[in-house]
Amino acid sequence: MAEPGSFAHFTLTQRWPAVVRRIIAENSFPTRIVSDLEILVRDFTEGLIRLIQDDATDTLDWEHYLVPFVGSPWLAVPWFFAEVYFYRRILEATRYFQPGEWRVFDPFWQQKQMSLESAMPDVRAIASQPSEHPSNHFLLPLLYWGLWGNRADLSLHPDATATGIQTNVNASLDHHRILVDDSSWLLERLMQQPPRRIDLVADNAGFELICDLFLIDGLLNQSLTQTVRLHLKNHPTFVSDATIVDVHHTLTTLEADPVCCPLAQRLNHYLSSGQLQLDADAFWTAPLVFWEMPWSVQTELAQADLVILKGDANYRRLLGDRQWPHTTLFSDVAGYFPAPLVALRTLKSEIVVGLQPTQVAAVSQQDSNWLINGHWGVIQSTGYRQAP
Repeated sequence: MAEPGSFAHFTLTQRWPAVVRRIIAENSFPTRIVSDLEILVRDFTEGLIRLIQDDATDTLDWEHYLVPFVGSPWLAVPWFFAEVYFYRRILEATRYFQPGEWRVFDPFWQQKQMSLESAMPDVRAIASQPSEHPSNHFLLPLLYWGLWGNRADLSLHPDATATGIQTNVNASLDHHRILVDDSSWLLERLMQQPPRRIDLVADNAGFELICDLFLIDGLLNQSLTQTVRLHLKNHPTFVSDATIVDVHHTLTTLEADPVCCPLAQRLNHYLSSGQLQLDADAFWTAPLVFWEMPWSVQTELAQADLVILKGDANYRRLLGDRQWPHTTLFSDVAGYFPAPLVALRTLKSEIVVGLQPTQVAAVSQQDSNWLINGHWGVIQSTGYRQAP
């Protein structure tokens, strides 16, 4: 993170202070909480990494995670680790795990709510699209909306209130900005050999989560899988990352809307029947890359016939948050994952693999910020496993 001019350096010096300032402005915190948040901002450049000081179920885990870094400047810590630590420090400062001292609440709730409300016109437009029989023409828009919904990231755009995504079927596909697109290959196999179970590792709440729910509904409604297991965060993090509370609030919001109510009713039915399952393992908010995942999580994911992995942070964890050459084969790096997977990710960090040399040169010339601005995406797969 110490390299001046890098996106990681910009994140620590500019983006994170903006995140903290906004949650101070949007919440009626007691003076002591505001003071702790202001101290956190000063720590970015003047302080050192220290242990987590609250009493939560993960505090002892954080003592272990932080062993190599305690006493180090923030800029000396690997970027992904520092990001997860930063958001955990926000929860410490706001007493998220100490309801007796304050109250348990999501410090990003107002931002999530504003994002959800501003997304509803786009959501209604998608919900109004005519349903068709299962075919690539039906599934492709759902997959692409799942990809481009990842643009709606409040940690990248803290002042954003709208999705900025067109909902017209053809316009929203934005084919020329998908640098690697394994969607046709994947959907052919889904149609020919429907998997028993698909796991979806969610990223952001709001518009992206609703796009994920559209995809889940399409898969279950058309009997393209028997079960979908949706993996969520067990506490607020990265501003807009989705929790189980966010899922239920989103379904309540959709059910209150006449256009979206049928979608919400189907999803609630899937939940009650067990076809849709919600999971929030502590691993998803840990500062670990995916090859460090606990055996229990590996075993759980290995039961899936396909894993859909959403978002930039999950992609970075998949690649160990390392700057592999952009032309490295995706399957060479991600082949260790315990199940076949497809990554749906818009680019918001300086890490990507699976590109052709000519692509790298062309897109760099067209857009100097292509790696970090969220305007480009990939749909990359390691393979497909038929259900037994």
